[in-house]
Amino acid sequence: MNDWNTQVIEEFRANGGNVPSMGGAPLLILHTIGAKSGQERLSPLLYREQGDDVVIFASYAGAPSDPAWFRNLVANPEVTVEIGEETRELRARVAGPEEREQIWVDHKANWPQFQEYEDKTDRTIPVVILEPR
Repeated sequence: MNDWNTQVIEEFRANGGNVPSMGGAPLLILHTIGAKSGQERLSPLLYREQGDDVVIFASYAGAPSDPAWFRNLVANPEVTVEIGEETRELRARVAGPEEREQIWVDHKANWPQFQEYEDKTDRTIPVVILEPR
């Protein structure tokens, strides 16, 4: 895990799920199982709630490839997330084109930096729905 992720996770856990250095943005910690390694991986991510579901975005800040956590959850869709002081067991699925479009448009309206990420890359940024198991 890189130093930035470690710092965010420590701050998240020390503050009951709040990360003041991130301006109070809604963050969760995603626990995945490495597609190749089989090891647990932790990733702090911006999220939004949609009913009982949690939605995350594989933007990777507009990098040309998907983030490792995305490849991990495609290979192993059973995930755990920490939201606030709560832990949830969820199952991941990638949103289909129509479902993705509406969620993505709404998300960019609330978080304009995601438009910048989209502009930086040629790939379609995956939207992932995490559903209760």
